[in-house]
Amino acid sequence: MRCPFCLSEDTQVKDSRAAESGATIRRRRECQSCGQRFTTFERVQLREVTVVKRSGRRVRFDRDKLVRSVAIALQKRPMDPERIENMVSSIVRRLESEGELDVKSDQIGKLVMEALANLDQVAYVRYASVYKEFSETKDFAKFIADEKLGE
Repeated sequence: MRCPFCLSEDTQVKDSRAAESGATIRRRRECQSCGQRFTTFERVQLREVTVVKRSGRRVRFDRDKLVRSVAIALQKRPMDPERIENMVSSIVRRLESEGELDVKSDQIGKLVMEALANLDQVAYVRYASVYKEFSETKDFAKFIADEKLGE
């Protein structure tokens, strides 16, 4: 593992433990060249998933991008980080285990919407506003009415 500080490949694992309910291994490392410490995470990847964008462009699935988009929707919401990580891990497992190597971005959006609807309704509406491309305030009102939120 390359050191993120000095780029040396001479690093040593100091501690390993299970994380995310056993789905991930957290490793604490130390660089032998500069002495800096850093953490890495190791996850099982069942298969390489390719995302097919609305434009038809194909890109490699990026778990970190999914985490960032969920974090934006949940910004300033009272949410336990472990619940967020479990939600993202669940979505990734579903994508990897469905057997399809190519996944449409819309399918990922639907999975995120479904998960956020059960996690936090404000984050659900925030995510929907981007996913469904709301352009006016009436789009929010219609979505909330159609989804029967707040009842």
